[in-house]
Amino acid sequence: MDLTCIMLQGVLAVLVLCCIPNSTSKEFLQRWPVPYKRFATRPKADAYCQAKYTFCPTGYADGSIPVMKNEDTIEVFRLQAPVWEFKYGDLLGHFKIMHDAIGFRSSLTGRNYTAEWYELFQLGNCTFPHLRPGVEEPFWCNQGAACFYEGIDDEHWKSNGTLVHIATISGAIFNQMSKWLKEDNETGIYYETWTVQEQKKANASVWFESYDCSKFVLRTYQKLWELGAKFNKKIQTNYTRLFLYSREPTYLGNGSSIFGAHGNKSLAADIHKFYYPYRPHQSFKELLVSIVEIFDKVVLHKVFYLFYNFEYWHLPLMYPYIKITYEEIPLPS
Repeated sequence: MDLTCIMLQGVLAVLVLCCIPNSTSKEFLQRWPVPYKRFATRPKADAYCQAKYTFCPTGYADGSIPVMKNEDTIEVFRLQAPVWEFKYGDLLGHFKIMHDAIGFRSSLTGRNYTAEWYELFQLGNCTFPHLRPGVEEPFWCNQGAACFYEGIDDEHWKSNGTLVHIATISGAIFNQMSKWLKEDNETGIYYETWTVQEQKKANASVWFESYDCSKFVLRTYQKLWELGAKFNKKIQTNYTRLFLYSREPTYLGNGSSIFGAHGNKSLAADIHKFYYPYRPHQSFKELLVSIVEIFDKVVLHKVFYLFYNFEYWHLPLMYPYIKITYEEIPLPS
């Protein structure tokens, strides 16, 4: 997706929908938040999906992570910088839209490494689908994956963000973490932008959890702690989160049940219409029209269609509809 569209979608973030569907498939006791679905193995990305910026260009081609000597001492660093910092400096940092990663330094070799998790095809493609001509069902390019590469770009992380030492681990712990990281990456294959919950309160019901760069960092910190890492609790750690606020969601079905030959034609048309204003490469005039349509669907009609676990859900939105936060989540202890 082009940058103008991504900025509209990702920063202002989405507002959404038009008609409340009249189908309520699936009668069961729903578990909240809905567990993120994992897979036995990562599928090959569809050739239709194309990234403007190559995913993990300097990472190890085979996805491997170097093995450390057990007696090595590895420093662990918290890394954070504004999204798109490489292109726009601290612009998105002013809105607290930050990207998170983890750095490692081997005492025996002096080599540095970076681990991060992000979208294969940029944020816009993970948040909204493509609507292909003549194809009723929306097409998603929403894979996300871990990227591990040698080096820490000090200037990138320090200039507008954070590079701070938070823990020291042994080479043995690092190797155990590496094995877990590869398994985690192989089974958690798609990026999810939104956290969906009922209200802004701390004890509000959470319907869906995001699955993004910050969640990767939090999972890795937790695993390191379980393996014996001791973190410096004096360091404050904040993360960017994109929220949708909704009353209890309604399950709608997967692509086959909605868009298939025996699917729900009315619901299929509503979902297609809902995503249309988020299409990429719009002219300025089209963009203005789309903004008005998004406002009407989200703020006036208070509805959103969420794609999660490769299934569709209806969200009856509630004020303030959408919010970007920068919240503290302490290091494990």
